[in-house]
Amino acid sequence: MRNRRGQTVDGWLLIDKPLEKTSAFIVNKVKYAFDARKVGHSGTLDPLATGLLPIAFGKATKTIPYILDKEKKYHFTLTFGESRTTDDAEGEVLARSDIRPSDEEINKALELFQGEILQVPPIFSAIKVEGKRSYDLARQGEIPELKKRPARIDSFRLIKRLDKDRAKFEVISGKGVYMRSLARDLAVACRSVGYISELRRLKVGPFDVADAFLLDKIVGNDNKGEASLDLILPVETALDDIPALALTSDEATELGFGRVLERGQIEDRVSQFTNIPDGIVRAVDGKRFVGLCRLDNECLRPIRIF
Repeated sequence: MRNRRGQTVDGWLLIDKPLEKTSAFIVNKVKYAFDARKVGHSGTLDPLATGLLPIAFGKATKTIPYILDKEKKYHFTLTFGESRTTDDAEGEVLARSDIRPSDEEINKALELFQGEILQVPPIFSAIKVEGKRSYDLARQGEIPELKKRPARIDSFRLIKRLDKDRAKFEVISGKGVYMRSLARDLAVACRSVGYISELRRLKVGPFDVADAFLLDKIVGNDNKGEASLDLILPVETALDDIPALALTSDEATELGFGRVLERGQIEDRVSQFTNIPDGIVRAVDGKRFVGLCRLDNECLRPIRIF
């Protein structure tokens, strides 16, 4: 459906974000290319980062919070010997060190960054301090004091040593982990200083950069609304790792009205489920995605109905 506010588009588009473009720039470009009414993204990438940027259209924007909680995979290059104001190559030099750790010292330090850790976000980040963005304060010459925040690191390993100054790493992490902080703190743990000189995101939940499109493929002709809808993935693609619960059409209608279903009514279908994170299930009526629900010992409650 198309009107003066744009056409209704529902689903996900995977973009391989190019270097030196902001996530907001990408969103605006694809919104124009599809002439879409509602667009958002799942997880900001810095301008100097490349890789997977999942773009949500229409109803898919309701699933963004679930994607933000998903596991993410990154590759980054840590350059030893200089610390930077932004903790990446964009910033000004703060300090220098002649120390270059050995691979053995790096691997030993990596043991400190596994599982649940605490990290201080980069000064140049969107964290709010007394109502203002940290990066805005930093650009005004103020140095905001940021508190340590919990972060979950599932895997952090050295891939290879590129040369004496640079090493490449792989990180698999949970929500809200700052790669720039991770690189900075690892360098310090190695008795040196350092910053991220390259960063690439490879996975976000069920999405993989191998399935992503280059921006030029989407916006190449620069004509409004002429991008192909065949590139859009279904809304429920983002939720493929959530257990699917089959419902009858009548049950789906009940949930659509905001009503709960007694557990006994669906027990024959939920007894197979064990260890469901937060009790969240994906309700389906045949091939139709109904919405997200929470299952407990008493009933099935609708959370997000599509």
